[in-house]
Amino acid sequence: MSGYATETDVLIVGYGPVGEVLSILLAQQGHTVTVVERWPTPYPMPRAVAYDGEGARILAAAGVADDLADVRELTRDYTWHNADGETLMRLEPPATSRMGWPEATSMYQPGLERALAERGEQLPNLSVLRPYEAVGLEHGDNGVTVTVRSPEGQQRVISAGWVVGCDGANSFVREHLGTTMTDFGFSTDWLICDVVLNEPREFDPNNLQICDPKRPRTAVSAGPGHRRWEFMRVPGETLEELDQPETLWRLLGLFDLTPDNAVVDRHAVYTTDARCARKWRSGRLLIAGDAAHVMPPFIGQGMCSGLRDAANLAWKLGLVVSGMAQESVLDSYTIERRAHVRAAIEASIALGKILCETDSAAAAGRDAYLLDGQRRGRPVQGPHQGLADSLRDGFLYRNDRGVIVAPAGELVPQGTVARGPSSGLFDTVVGTGFVLVTSVDPDDLLDSEDTATLAELGAHVVRVLPAGTPPEQAGPRDVVDVDDVYLPYLAETAALGALVRPDFYLFGSAGDAAGVAGVVRDLRRRLAPPVPAR
Repeated sequence: MSGYATETDVLIVGYGPVGEVLSILLAQQGHTVTVVERWPTPYPMPRAVAYDGEGARILAAAGVADDLADVRELTRDYTWHNADGETLMRLEPPATSRMGWPEATSMYQPGLERALAERGEQLPNLSVLRPYEAVGLEHGDNGVTVTVRSPEGQQRVISAGWVVGCDGANSFVREHLGTTMTDFGFSTDWLICDVVLNEPREFDPNNLQICDPKRPRTAVSAGPGHRRWEFMRVPGETLEELDQPETLWRLLGLFDLTPDNAVVDRHAVYTTDARCARKWRSGRLLIAGDAAHVMPPFIGQGMCSGLRDAANLAWKLGLVVSGMAQESVLDSYTIERRAHVRAAIEASIALGKILCETDSAAAAGRDAYLLDGQRRGRPVQGPHQGLADSLRDGFLYRNDRGVIVAPAGELVPQGTVARGPSSGLFDTVVGTGFVLVTSVDPDDLLDSEDTATLAELGAHVVRVLPAGTPPEQAGPRDVVDVDDVYLPYLAETAALGALVRPDFYLFGSAGDAAGVAGVVRDLRRRLAPPVPAR
């Protein structure tokens, strides 16, 4: 909904995709959320053009899975050529990933943001205040006061329990949080052209990187009916020379595009940076998305990383706001997300160095190495391959010695399940939140105290039955493992029960009833708010 609240549980500054998803996930938990956005309407032009399977699962949790059909399509192949058109690297993401969604989806970002905004309007406890800019902030032990101002100079004051900056690379909230940025020392300038063709055209490859030292360039899908071309600034060329209409059409002409057969929706020169905040939380201030990190686009993980930030933070902050968790739970947010973002940045830079080489001799050596790998059947791993998705530290089950027990921290897969007459992806049929997945009767695993702990958290306790089990044999807490995902997963990890976090990462698992009970009790201990002094 649109509106204005002078007091709110959480104030979010910035209403791009990350701010939208975070506000929705918090509001769906019942918290009051106010968003301050300085632009009067959503930005009409695309920036990101793709998301991965985990991103798709997060968007589904935000309630927009059915609203994106017209703005998304399978990414299909992702191919890297040299200047002579030889294939250096080729990846064909699977149509279905371990997350139950395609491994890579191309999308039109304005359509995605529109769907998220419409979802937000359905939530009465979510208010969006625009066009207002945050101009003042006072941070106390028990809350935060933010002063916002309209373009006409009208000021309002909002009191919030917590403030999250989703306000981009020049974040106002980050300045008040008092962190510094780690600069990874990789920067390139690109001319970005978002194009709509007058007539449909088939592109093969559908997504192409051309590693030409004379002009590195990119041609990718930007969702149905939209394409993006990118051209890197080369040595001896100024930004002003690159950002000229005649330069734009000369470069687009390399792909047979002219003003007669295409319309340029947007063009801009931008600089790719690689930076990450050292601290993502200070007291009641937090940052997410581009406010916390920026990275080169070469593995398509910029927006995806922001969506992970939102999913990770939403359940932790939600529990703290509800009084069901101590504030120290939020310390794990920086620990978990910064490690993953660093890995994504480093992978992006590694691929960027392949694409962005402008020295002809070095490019020839690169080509020879990559082509030799192709001939030997040992191609270099491309985007979406080899990017670690497991958590190594943070809010995870630890044994009595304080050691994280594998496979805690893994991203838990999703498959199709059936319950009664309905079937679908697990998150749709069962719901999201904490989930205890087991292959046995839950009553054989949990005592009354453990059951009460999970019930207080709103957790789903689910027994998984083998595929083909007749519906009449399934109880109210059972699902049938239609895709053979969950029982094999439990078997592979030697687990009788697995406790999954709301962001789909495994908190912990164990191979016997006592161990599963220990996982639940460790969760209770880690969440437990401090006992008030008498």
